[in-house]
Amino acid sequence: MKSILNTSNYINGKFYNSGSGKTLKVYHKYTNELIADLPLVSTTQMEEAISSSVDGFNIIRKWSAGKKSEYLLKLKTAFENKKDEFAELIAVEAGKPIGYAKGEVERCIDTLNTAVREALTFSGEMVPIDYNNGEGKTAFTKRFPIGPIAAISPFNFPLNLALHKIAPALAAGCSITLKPAPQSPLTAMAFAKLIEEVGYPAGVVNILIADIPEAELMVRDERFKFFSFTGSPQIGWYLKNICGKKKVALELGGNAAVIVDESADIQAAAKLTAIGAFLYAGQICISTQRILVVESVFEEFKKILTEEIKKLKAGDPLNAENSVGPIIDKTHLKRIETWVNEAVESGAEVLTGGKIQDEKQNIFQPTLLTNTGKGMKVCDLEVFGPVATIEKASSFEDAIAQTNDSVFGLQAGIFTNRVDQMKYAHEELEVGGVMINNIPGFRIDSMPYGGVKDSGLGREGIKYTMEEITEPRLMVY
Repeated sequence: MKSILNTSNYINGKFYNSGSGKTLKVYHKYTNELIADLPLVSTTQMEEAISSSVDGFNIIRKWSAGKKSEYLLKLKTAFENKKDEFAELIAVEAGKPIGYAKGEVERCIDTLNTAVREALTFSGEMVPIDYNNGEGKTAFTKRFPIGPIAAISPFNFPLNLALHKIAPALAAGCSITLKPAPQSPLTAMAFAKLIEEVGYPAGVVNILIADIPEAELMVRDERFKFFSFTGSPQIGWYLKNICGKKKVALELGGNAAVIVDESADIQAAAKLTAIGAFLYAGQICISTQRILVVESVFEEFKKILTEEIKKLKAGDPLNAENSVGPIIDKTHLKRIETWVNEAVESGAEVLTGGKIQDEKQNIFQPTLLTNTGKGMKVCDLEVFGPVATIEKASSFEDAIAQTNDSVFGLQAGIFTNRVDQMKYAHEELEVGGVMINNIPGFRIDSMPYGGVKDSGLGREGIKYTMEEITEPRLMVY
């Protein structure tokens, strides 16, 4: 891990180990040991990042598809050679169980591989106009990169969700300036060393840590033509309001639901749902939070699910036996405790868990609640912790209606073996993705990913992001 550690901001092809005078301390999320003390960029350095991003764009936008793909392949190879160190760093700074951290690293490789391919195949389209006034003419579009991109990535996938912004930008021919989350910035900062090693021109990629005023300068600046944000709804919608005329993509999370009907494989569904609700302490935007089960199998499913949850182990993320690690910080640990207590005071029943397991290490017990309802934060908001609710639905249609009764709409999981139920769910659910006989946390990095309502705008997934950050230009002859 120490071999890849980088404590300097990467701006205009240079590493800066000093900045505004303010610093950001990053701690081991389980032991609370200080890992690094990072400089926050100054206003002058942010201006250098923005202006260099314009210069970098004017270089990479002219690269051939072959050259963009070749550099991405070099980047993927350089990363692959360091993947074990990156996995350890993710586990330590984000508190992610090591098995899941290794899974993130493998997904990073997939993300880069997909970008390598898409750089070669991404294209416009032939436009059929050979009729009426267009008779005898040919028309086609070519897609052109939109310009420099500003991006903010979250703490929970500190590298792969950063790469979901960096990789398509590089494949499409856009420069990008990324601000990683302050809770876990080191993995993205370490990746900056690979950007330099591969030889990307100065300004094509900037990776930096910024305080709120400097970050807002980045978001507001009109030289950036696109802004990509993954994080909380409150911050995301605020940043959209201040970013001006630039295009925006927002991935803002949700309170994802699982629906189980009478035809489902109850045992398999319960096992997957337990994993989907509590892996990485539920700190995943498509973590299962609301579980809706049709009446005829409710009691059976509830019993099996509770047993499966009790099998889960919480603790040190570097211990491969643990699937539930620490909450990212003390503030969120206390918030989760408060929300659970408020639900119980309002009539909710704790089926398992419900308490802080280890306050020093920020471990909260995997918690399953029932007798919950609208008005409780654990139902209406995104817990982003190891808490799920389970409730009856009078029918499959009722379960769909309850799922839609939310301000969020990211993904949903449907456990059924009835084709008519699958089709009904696809037609009626107000979400960005419907996972059949799987948890809402299922994601492959090439698929379109995003939500509706307060869950955000736009779609990620390499090709789909490339569509967002390029513009079609028509030629007719």
